[in-house]
Amino acid sequence: MNHEPRSRRRRAAAPVMATAIVLLFAAMAGCGDRQRPAPEAAMKDQPKTADRDSDCGWVGTGPLPVVADLDARLAAYVPTTLDPALDHLDATEQAVLAKLVEVARIMDGLFGQQATPCAQALSARIAELPADRQDSVRRYVAINKGPWDRRFHYEPFFGTWPHPAGANYYPVDLTDAEKAMISDHANGLDGLFTMVRRDEAGALKAVPYSQFFAAELQQAAALMREAAALTTNASLKAFLESRATAFLSDDYYESDMLWMDLDSTVEITVGPYETYEDGLFGYKAAFEAFVTVTDPVESQRLAKFKDELPWLEMQLPMDDRHKNPNRGSESPIRVVDEVYSAGDTRAGVQTIAFNLPNDERVREAKGSKKVLLRNVMKAKFEQILTPIAQVVVAEDQLGDLTAESFFLHTLWHEMSHGIGPGKITVDGRETEVRLELKDTYSTLEEAKADAMGEWDIFVLTRANKGYFPETIFRQQAATYLAGIFRSVRFGIGEAHGKANAIQFNYLVEKGAITSEAATGRFRIDVPVFEKAIAELVGEICTIQAEGDYAASQAFIQRYGGMPDVLAAALAKLDHIPVDIAPVFPRWDH
Repeated sequence: MNHEPRSRRRRAAAPVMATAIVLLFAAMAGCGDRQRPAPEAAMKDQPKTADRDSDCGWVGTGPLPVVADLDARLAAYVPTTLDPALDHLDATEQAVLAKLVEVARIMDGLFGQQATPCAQALSARIAELPADRQDSVRRYVAINKGPWDRRFHYEPFFGTWPHPAGANYYPVDLTDAEKAMISDHANGLDGLFTMVRRDEAGALKAVPYSQFFAAELQQAAALMREAAALTTNASLKAFLESRATAFLSDDYYESDMLWMDLDSTVEITVGPYETYEDGLFGYKAAFEAFVTVTDPVESQRLAKFKDELPWLEMQLPMDDRHKNPNRGSESPIRVVDEVYSAGDTRAGVQTIAFNLPNDERVREAKGSKKVLLRNVMKAKFEQILTPIAQVVVAEDQLGDLTAESFFLHTLWHEMSHGIGPGKITVDGRETEVRLELKDTYSTLEEAKADAMGEWDIFVLTRANKGYFPETIFRQQAATYLAGIFRSVRFGIGEAHGKANAIQFNYLVEKGAITSEAATGRFRIDVPVFEKAIAELVGEICTIQAEGDYAASQAFIQRYGGMPDVLAAALAKLDHIPVDIAPVFPRWDH
């Protein structure tokens, strides 16, 4: 899972259309993310079918209003240079890194196709706008990967087209009967690595990614193999070769296992992972990529924490029958600097850490890898979290705000994605939480990981494990409080934003968070917070363990709204950026 995907689990037109859409999103990004078109030879091998963008007639009609506050929305994303030092890398590592950035650029184009139906036709309509509006609209489309604002419930900021809940994973004209067919898990239409399209008779069919995106994935696989031939690191070579094969087979298990064993300064996390973009069912994985360089010293400092995961699993505040003593505990931790990002993670709010892979088979065998993007986290703490705290946190608690607490909460958020229910049994069926909770899964999982991240730290401290000082309770509480306001600003139409609204409303109900009438600031009661956070973890984990979709819906309905007191506080933060817009000067051109 991504922490702030922005968190953190997925037509065939003529091949020329495929390349055009890839190039489209590069053009929308202005000076960023240019995609290389797929080689002509690969394109000639593609079937001449018409369902990649099957029916775009809906795009050509309707007025083209642009929201009045578009410039303010753009300003909410502050351009931020991410350019970590690379002079410690030798010439071979530098060459490998350049190849991996090329792969990441391809992932950006693939995600653009997954996120927005008829992207080329939508882009063409921008040219109909007044000249003084076209550049701003293109830039904001690039940030959102489409004409719908991810911060504001996917409302259109350009045009009046309603956002398709299933993004471009499904035909936009699905009937209720077809939705029921997809959700019954009996016909293969729910596959993690498939696009759903119509056959010539109009019936639904599942098209594997390896076929639907064949040209682009062939190019990505070739680049991965070129990088594998260059590297002298055995673990990186094995992963790159295996992931190249996976792109063409849709079987990612072996390469996920090898990714867990990576021991290389230069790394890439690449492929279809998270299912946030599929707001209809939460079934389909989105393409993304992180190209990073590892800090081995800082990573080793945190390595001791992974050994506590089995112990923490058995301490979870829920019925023992729901606990999983067999979860893998290898769970490597990496502290890295982000060299380049693309795809799902580049859309809207930027990821500060992630916990992958999501495959429960890998998690049971090896756990999951926690990766913390240090330079992204530092930028957000300094430019966003600290200014927010100075407006909304009680003045006498501001001294407890620390960068280390922000770092630790992010780390334990990711660790917590590897704790709690994963594979479950419902009515005698072996299944997964993700499949049973469907569209509610991502929101509930993010709320769980946030709350459990605090619970982990508190439980370890109460058990006298010796990791944290007694001041950690105050520091975590104050930093967590500021973090809620930071994340809710992502918009409660997005999984991470709604997850933070859930936490805020739950903790207010329990008396852990109170507002000061005289100042409009908020205070967190540390002892009450410690107790309430355990109760929140227990409630969410029980819903997950029972695979109770109705209970998950009800929980989100009860706590996931925007109360007036929270909205009023957020209105005071308009002068503070909502998030960063990464700039990679070495690679953006």
